[in-house]
Amino acid sequence: MPRRSRNIKVVPESKQALEQMKYEIAAELGLVTPGMGGSDYSSEFAGELGAGIAAVGAGQVQWANLATRDAGAVGGMITRRLIQQAEQALGRL
Repeated sequence: MPRRSRNIKVVPESKQALEQMKYEIAAELGLVTPGMGGSDYSSEFAGELGAGIAAVGAGQVQWANLATRDAGAVGGMITRRLIQQAEQALGRL
């Protein structure tokens, strides 16, 4: 029987935005490795992230070989950004 994720998204359309945020944060944390397997989002973010990611070129994140500490750092940064975005949205009301 296949495993089912318990992380049910309240807004299914948010999946792509969360994936994009995950790769942006991985690039910012220096977890991007040139030429490794996995999804390649680096070209999409090259303009947004500046020279750091552009210098890496076709950098990719190999999630299967990522240390638990690094994966936790990515998750923590995602949470931090989502909270900041919510606080900014509430501040505008």
